[in-house]
Amino acid sequence: MSNLIALTPENYYSQEANMQYVSVSQYKDFNGTTGKLGCEAYAMAKLRGEVEEVSTTPLLVGSYVDAYFEGTLPTFSAQHPEIFSSRGKTAGELKAEYKQASAMIDRAEKDKVFMQYMAGDKQVIMTGEINGIPVKIKIDSCDGKRITDLKTVKSVTETFYAKDLGQRLNFCEWWGYDLQGAVYREIYRQNTGKLLPFYICAISKDKTSPGNIPHPRIKVIEIPPMVMDEKLAEVKNNIVKIQRIKDGDIEPLRCEVCDYCADTEILDGPVSMDMLMGEI
Repeated sequence: MSNLIALTPENYYSQEANMQYVSVSQYKDFNGTTGKLGCEAYAMAKLRGEVEEVSTTPLLVGSYVDAYFEGTLPTFSAQHPEIFSSRGKTAGELKAEYKQASAMIDRAEKDKVFMQYMAGDKQVIMTGEINGIPVKIKIDSCDGKRITDLKTVKSVTETFYAKDLGQRLNFCEWWGYDLQGAVYREIYRQNTGKLLPFYICAISKDKTSPGNIPHPRIKVIEIPPMVMDEKLAEVKNNIVKIQRIKDGDIEPLRCEVCDYCADTEILDGPVSMDMLMGEI
């Protein structure tokens, strides 16, 4: 693809950049992960700006932590005044439901190993190609010896049942962080000639009852090179189709399972009772 725009922090998430490049999150929208189903119709609707992304409290808590480690917390805070109290003695402080973010940051900063893996250049933008398709990445932290991505998660020990596989998956497999590592490692190699290890620095949103008191847990998790090799092979097999869908050469398929498909389904008549399938 010719005439690709040069990516900057200002245009990285723009519609133009998203149409020209495939990112990891975009790939997962189209193709899913080991445990989660993708939806081509939803992915295209999102690219066209037809899907409204709702900012939930857990999402804003995670974004607050991300902004802190990126060094962009003042900007994030200015863009989200709703997370701060505006009345009484607590004016200017985080609202109760968002104080968990401060507890997560405090927990991480107390750990020498965690902070060591989060050291390095922040929000490094790189581009490359996989199977001839332009790909973009934004690395949370890289010190030239390793690539690290920060994740805020519900729990570092939570597992998810993948019905199609008949087995439980850890959160890295379920959310596709192994796939992310594969793509980031490959694009970094194309830009530097170095094949670096990939780590997840995870901070949990664990709370205890009674009192709903935050007790975040932290982990530094290495994605095995063999797993990333397998995931890179998967991406190579699927990424050309994704680009063809984006270019309009192939009609996107509906998964008929996700919220987007539920919201946009058009009935063409009755169905047999035998076709009804619920979650097992």
